[in-house]
Amino acid sequence: MKEYSADKIRNIGFFGHSSSGKTSVADTLIFLLGTNPRRGKVDDGTSFFDYDEDEINRKVSINLALGYGEYNGFLFNLIDTPGYADFLGDVLSGIRACDCGCVIIDGTGGIEVGTEIVMRHLSEENKPMFFFINKLKKEHSDFFKVLEELNKTFPGKAVPLFLPIGKEMDFKGLVDIMGEKVYLYENGKRREEPLPEEKKGEVSKYREKIIEGLGDVSEEILNKYLEGSEITKEEIISGLKEGIKKRELFPILAGDANEGIGVDLILDFACQYLPSPLDCGIRLEDKTIPVNPNGPPLLFVFKTVSELHIGDLHYCKVLQGKVSSGDNLLNMSTGRQEKINQIYYIKGKEREEVGVLRTGEIGALVKLKETKTSDTLTTPELNIKLPPIKFPEPSISIAIVPKTRGDEEKVSNGLHRLHNEDPTFTFYYATELKQQIISGLGELHLDVILGRLKRKFDVAVDIQKPKIPYRETITKKAEAQGKYKKQTGGRGQYGDVWLRIEPLPRGKGFEFADEIFGGAIPAKYIPSIEKGVREAMEQGFLANYPITDLKVTVYDGSFHPVDSSDIAFKIAAIMSFRNACEKAGVILLEPIMELEVSCPDQFLGEVMGDLNARRGRILGIERQGNLQVVKAHCPLAELYKYSTTLRSITQGRGYFTMKFAFYEEVPKELSAKIIEEAKREKEKEKE
Repeated sequence: MKEYSADKIRNIGFFGHSSSGKTSVADTLIFLLGTNPRRGKVDDGTSFFDYDEDEINRKVSINLALGYGEYNGFLFNLIDTPGYADFLGDVLSGIRACDCGCVIIDGTGGIEVGTEIVMRHLSEENKPMFFFINKLKKEHSDFFKVLEELNKTFPGKAVPLFLPIGKEMDFKGLVDIMGEKVYLYENGKRREEPLPEEKKGEVSKYREKIIEGLGDVSEEILNKYLEGSEITKEEIISGLKEGIKKRELFPILAGDANEGIGVDLILDFACQYLPSPLDCGIRLEDKTIPVNPNGPPLLFVFKTVSELHIGDLHYCKVLQGKVSSGDNLLNMSTGRQEKINQIYYIKGKEREEVGVLRTGEIGALVKLKETKTSDTLTTPELNIKLPPIKFPEPSISIAIVPKTRGDEEKVSNGLHRLHNEDPTFTFYYATELKQQIISGLGELHLDVILGRLKRKFDVAVDIQKPKIPYRETITKKAEAQGKYKKQTGGRGQYGDVWLRIEPLPRGKGFEFADEIFGGAIPAKYIPSIEKGVREAMEQGFLANYPITDLKVTVYDGSFHPVDSSDIAFKIAAIMSFRNACEKAGVILLEPIMELEVSCPDQFLGEVMGDLNARRGRILGIERQGNLQVVKAHCPLAELYKYSTTLRSITQGRGYFTMKFAFYEEVPKELSAKIIEEAKREKEKEKE
């Protein structure tokens, strides 16, 4: 492939709600670019971008996928992303990699939850974007209804560049507002015709709206507009380019990807109006700096893909300079040097080895020792570290057990590799609960992860409900003695400890104090007493859950000059602590999670009712765009498989985030059941 200057590169990401047709648009474009000899289709399992086994079987995008092609002297890098909220991690990676986002909107559904999510994240990353209203040939599609919704979200800024000819099944082409011509389509082929007289008034009206929008971008255009002076086509084009780059204008294109209508116009639009990597600059935490194509290389790793035969592929974007095979770069996250080995362009599931990546280009590196997603590779003299991608916290957890005994290490290795691929997937071994816990953004997310674990690493697991990490605490002050005395044939054991235990405010953990006076217990035994207390706290008192939020003071005791020992005082401390707990009113605590549940207005009542039924407490409701956001506190024990319930009651349009908030007392009727269950489990373990 020939060398392209950075101003001739267009890096476009495709985003939107699930089933809006993102991948169909990208598949059509990659066909028009000549990279794929036929137009792939998601429903047929022939998509260029949805090539993963899971994607073919489920007929949905799960992974970020790349493709490139050449058109009219420009290099296009296309980044296809998933629509399901379960795979938001790859969406965020795609946003970081692109220079402009194409937000696909289903003409029959309008602005949906997924549309809101990607628009918000594109805004947070300050990425320019344009819209493509898709599926206009379908029944119940309505271009002007979607246009009205966009105008409410972006008043004066969402401007159509094309208008549909015909509606639903009669949709057959587009009116070009800027070019003042008509494009008609038949069997995916486009023909151009002059603008009919009856359309000129409508075109003039929308052209006026574009010029009004440009008034916020250019003072010169605004003055001309107010004076009634003529604004040239060149000034409009220049103003549009600037408005898109500054996120002052959001152009709207339209068509139907399945019918091959209007998608081809994206290419000409991109060449003329969309920003290049040079226009976007290099965004740091607190400023944006210009790109120097001839400067030291600066690369950002936005995605890692693990492949059995070659290891990890690190998808990266070159923000400036160039990188060649054999170069040594510094990983700014680890402080270690990485030697660049093979470099690839990515074409769907295929790779093409190249010797160099230049400013603005997107490719993949292999055989890097310590590099992972969100790392910056550069030279010591440039010394720039790019901000990492802010991935969301997992919102659902399950426990897993290998089907085959002895597979624990294989499971662990597989989970490590899968986490490197997808940072929104996490795992840990809960020592307290004796369970391997995996966490993700939804049940579909974890289902896909476990499928990959089996397919890629040949290890199968059973799923269990994760246990709840309850805690115990005390409600009142208490004192007690613990005396350990043992005499055998030789040296005996003697330890005598008096402890005072008292409650601390919730979340304060544990404090230990030594108030021994007059040498009642030698100082050398105090650490053993604290060790015994900590051990007793870990074992729990009511239901074998750790005890927390208390202060323990050792204030008296006695010792034997010969028989006393560290172990004797440790055992005495355990006895004293348990004796004190008998009088201290021990209660059970449960973890409370902080939830933010987003849903459209019509589902708000049902969402709140469901949270109330789960012992949730509504903290407040606020509007964000077209969504209502419910903030609530809810016990973790009530949230198992909540994502499935939420998806069901909101018809797939609701999503939530969750994080730990605090511990609070379990209601008495539930506490008795939990304690009884813990006793039964302990009896089983003894058997």
